[in-house]
Formats: sequence, C-alpha cells, structure tokens
Amino acid sequence: MSVCSDIPIGASSSRNLTVSFDMTVAKYHPEMPEVLGTPIMIYLMEVAAADAIEKHLPEGWVSVGALVNVKHLAATPVGALVTATAEVIQVDENTVTFRIEAHDGVEKIGEGTHVRAPINLERFMRRAAAKKAQMEISH
Repeated sequence: MSVCSDIPIGASSSRNLTVSFDMTVAKYHPEMPEVLGTPIMIYLMEVAAADAIEKHLPEGWVSVGALVNVKHLAATPVGALVTATAEVIQVDENTVTFRIEAHDGVEKIGEGTHVRAPINLERFMRRAAAKKAQMEISH
C-alpha cells in the first residue's frame, strides 16, 4: 500500500500572511519595488499544500516540495493580507499534485500547480546528515 493512498482528491488548505518589507525584493535589491517577492508567494502556497495532506500521512512522515509551476500575476504592496490555497488534484504512488492560488484581497496574484512527495522524516534526516558529513570531509 502506498503512503499516499489515504490522501483524498479535493483535500485542501489555506494559509495567510501580511506582507512586510522583509518579504519584498526591495529588501535585497533597493532599486526594486516594495511588493511581495515571488519566492515568498510560492513559499506560502507550498505551506498551504503541506497543510492539506499533513493529517493524511503516517506518523513520522512529512511532505517536501518536488515541483513548482507558478505564474506570479500581480503585484502586492506591503501591508496587504495574502491568502494561498492548495487543493489536491492528483494522487500517485509517491507524489501528490495540487492546484495552488494566491489572492491579495483585491485580485488573484498567483496560480499554478505544485507537487509534493511524502517522506519518512527520520530517514530523510539521516541521509541529509550523511551528506553533510561527506561534504565536510571533502573540504
């Protein structure tokens, strides 16, 4: 039986955040406008997707992002409340695909699809630690 077999099509979740200056590209590039940066919008979409399936995963399992295909449609100023939603549209043996959107209270600011892969967290962390140790040896 697949770890994804208990995840229903249509499972969904939403996440909100209020845009701060730290979430803008202008924080890193002063010549850019003070609007929500694409990476932060995508992060919020990914968190909503993870939330949508978290309760359907076995104990000790989480999901990690595997693919993001997103259009950033409109600028969102500092102070705006952004809501990202994610809905499961496909469940495969090892991955879950979501329809994702973000709105800023005035208009849709982003849309696309996102794929997440459930992983056993303990096993994943062991592999990451082994990789880190290997990297330290080679430097």
